[in-house]
Amino acid sequence: MLIFYKNAYALKIFCCNPACAGFYSLVTFLFLVPARMFGQEPPRMEMDINSFIQNLFPDPSEDTDYSDLYESLFQLYANPLDLNSVTHDELASLLILSDIQLQSFFLYREKLGPLLSLYELQAIPEFDLATIYRLLPFVTVQPRMLSLHESLKNPTQHFLMLRSGKLLEKQKGYLPASSASSSRYQGKSYNGYLKYRNSRAGSYSFGLTMEKDAGEKLWLWNGKRQIFGSDFTSFHIQMMNRRKLKNLIIGDFQMQAGQGLVMAAGFSLGKGSEVIRTGYRSTLGLKPYTSVLEANFFRGIAVTVLPGKNTELSAFYSFVKRDATEDNLPDGPDKIVASSLPLTGYHRTPAEQKKHNNLSEQNAGMHLLYKMPSQNGQIGATMLYTFYSMTIRKRDAAYNRYEFTGKRNLIIGVHGDYRWQNFHFFGEGARSQSGGLGAVGGMIAGLGKKLDLTLLARHYDKHFHAFYGNSFGEGSRPINETGVYAGLKYAPNRRWQFSAFYDLFRFPWLKYQVDSPSRGQDYYVHALWKPSKKFNAYALFHEKRKQKNQPGNHASKLPLATTVHHTAMINIEYDFPLLFSLRTRLQSGSLNYIKISKGFTVLQDISWHFRKMELSARMAYFHTDDYDSRQYVYEKDMLYAFSIPAYYDTGTRHYMMVRYNLDKHLKLWVRWSQTRYSHLDKISSGLNEIEGNKRSEIKMQMMYQF
Repeated sequence: MLIFYKNAYALKIFCCNPACAGFYSLVTFLFLVPARMFGQEPPRMEMDINSFIQNLFPDPSEDTDYSDLYESLFQLYANPLDLNSVTHDELASLLILSDIQLQSFFLYREKLGPLLSLYELQAIPEFDLATIYRLLPFVTVQPRMLSLHESLKNPTQHFLMLRSGKLLEKQKGYLPASSASSSRYQGKSYNGYLKYRNSRAGSYSFGLTMEKDAGEKLWLWNGKRQIFGSDFTSFHIQMMNRRKLKNLIIGDFQMQAGQGLVMAAGFSLGKGSEVIRTGYRSTLGLKPYTSVLEANFFRGIAVTVLPGKNTELSAFYSFVKRDATEDNLPDGPDKIVASSLPLTGYHRTPAEQKKHNNLSEQNAGMHLLYKMPSQNGQIGATMLYTFYSMTIRKRDAAYNRYEFTGKRNLIIGVHGDYRWQNFHFFGEGARSQSGGLGAVGGMIAGLGKKLDLTLLARHYDKHFHAFYGNSFGEGSRPINETGVYAGLKYAPNRRWQFSAFYDLFRFPWLKYQVDSPSRGQDYYVHALWKPSKKFNAYALFHEKRKQKNQPGNHASKLPLATTVHHTAMINIEYDFPLLFSLRTRLQSGSLNYIKISKGFTVLQDISWHFRKMELSARMAYFHTDDYDSRQYVYEKDMLYAFSIPAYYDTGTRHYMMVRYNLDKHLKLWVRWSQTRYSHLDKISSGLNEIEGNKRSEIKMQMMYQF
């Protein structure tokens, strides 16, 4: 009876809305579905993470490291959200549902209680089949909470993964040194990656990740520098949802609170084709760190408890080693300082190894969150205290004048958000120990079923210091920036969707290679046509204007030149489920900085699906005037890996990848790629230099699921 009551509720809402008449047949079908169907679940859809990210961010940026994004997405896939306990922020963080769809889901769950099955998503008003298909890989329905003993016997994720690869052409760093003083890579030319994970969504998790880059030594051990076996090792143990204990993590972790002004982690990149939801960051709290980025994570112990029905309190302590460039000072109380904190993670040469984990960093943090009983909003407070073992002092340059100097930093912030009808208001403000202020605030409005709007403003003082902040902005850090962003999405029907954003920003103080206060603007237009589940096509245009020093001008106060970067793209995809898929793309771009540099890429992707095997391939041709007009293009890669190479000069790029399922436990991947250049006789520079006009790579991966 409950099933038919729920369907009647959905039908009543649809009948009141003629615009949803297309769903009548679907709801009628639900009436006819036997009740026992709801005790089953649809088969778990395998997630193509590369395709998912490419649709959200079709115009990749060289300034963004995508490895943490890929890791966050895979963790969401491997640990799906339970729709019967998921919070508004957790579901919103997937960037799949609109605000109206989110409201509809929680209203449905509030009125009719827990969902019986994922099939029931079809009965929720505002949910269309295309949205449900995108949502299914990330969600589940748990009939009841398992005990820890039961959870350990029934993990949702339990696997061991090994990966290795190498360039087939010799780089200069692996050739014999030409003189006694010449530096060379100390390790072998292949890279290595190991990951083990055992977890049950919402109950527990423990895992280990180890990585070495090409050129690094295979085995290292230095306990004082937190080097345990490989160049980088990450580990965690987590327990969740045990009465008043919501979360406990020992090992490596991250924290996402508010709009990311003080502490940011997880799945969010700012500006992309999802112009509405990327302006808002969900409060997800503590999460294990499982990526291989060797910075921007905590290592220690963290806990979240529930002191009251609507209150959460998180606290943590971290002691972690960081890479640092040491400089000797001729005088002053500090004879040795850290002039920079490298983020590359490379430790291949003696000079790079000298910087490996030579700086101690301690962090103590707290987050208090109060959720309104009405479930319409929340408010929180965040504190993070950081202490370094060595004074941080960046090199003496005008643009570094307001950068952090010292050993200690305390940052305190307050955040909140509130939903009223179809409006969602959110914001966060913070103050660092230097007295610098940072603030970000915005609004998302559902202006009917076809139109969504978002407005967002931010201001970060030139002396605002947030080491773990990553809030919305043009820069890679929340410092020295003021801006206003507006995004608009219009969907006149299910076949068409138009979206656009405009961002106006300025930098009140100097920046690297910008010796005066500067400003810029960024706008983006995207049109998607999806006449069926099998076919879709989109076109986009992106223009960014920023100011930069004029080259060759040695005046005491340099005038600024405006750089104009254009990207235009047409992408066509045809997918015949479980058989094959095709993707054709034409992409062009230009950079106008003193002179105009232009380039384009045309490519064809194809994938064949067999019962136990998948074959993927690409053929691409590119032509650019020089490196300034290089083209960044996504490539399909093996699980947990990603590839976004830069195409420049004139040439071809192709790859082939095979994934083979030996049985239900063991999967194998092999990937070969090659770039051929028409006008180059040397590729790259320094120790990465390759003699010749081609660059080839081979990679292999094995995944065993217990």
